[in-house]
Amino acid sequence: MAYLISFDCIKCGACAAGCPVEAISEGAEQYVIDADKCIDCGACAAACPVEAITEG
Repeated sequence: MAYLISFDCIKCGACAAGCPVEAISEGAEQYVIDADKCIDCGACAAACPVEAITEG
């Protein structure tokens, strides 16, 4: 299952920069992960400075 970004997201972009498959894009309120592109590697969660990304 793909990772999920919570509302704790501060829209810093670290997760998008760390994603090797470009599955993360900026949404209106927070960044969002495209579940179809996500390969469950966890790079985004490791890059997030506020721990807003968890396994879904």
